[in-house]
Amino acid sequence: MDFQRSSGILMPIASLPSPYGIGTLGKAAYEFADFLKAAGQKYWQLLPLGPTSYGDSPYQSFSTFAGNPYFIDLDILIEDGLLTKSEVQSKNWGDDPRNIDYGLIYESRFEILSLAKERGYEKDKDEIDEFVSKNHWLSDYALFMACKGYFKHQSW
Repeated sequence: MDFQRSSGILMPIASLPSPYGIGTLGKAAYEFADFLKAAGQKYWQLLPLGPTSYGDSPYQSFSTFAGNPYFIDLDILIEDGLLTKSEVQSKNWGDDPRNIDYGLIYESRFEILSLAKERGYEKDKDEIDEFVSKNHWLSDYALFMACKGYFKHQSW
């Protein structure tokens, strides 16, 4: 087998620039992938993308299949009309763009995503139903997370 040498970079999604406290899978991710290609890089190695628990370690995820809600791009939700710029900007995302304040992210992110969910559920109901029907792991994950919330996120 002929193996060609190649190179890449290890950089977590969270490290991408964002005005909302943490990098996302939005425009900055696409721009970074385009930059890597232009620089002749072949690989972008990521840390695990699952939802994190206490300590926000990507290696301690609640699910193998679910994505981390921190990585949902809020600007895309604004473009889709599910949020307004002023709603998103009214939240405290932290003051230091070099460091993620996970406490602030946790407090603000889920509140703003809940608002987007309320506005988008009926609009996207058919797509949501299709996603649920194709992802049989989802009901058990949702039940587990509902129980976590009910019991104030205590460890299992």
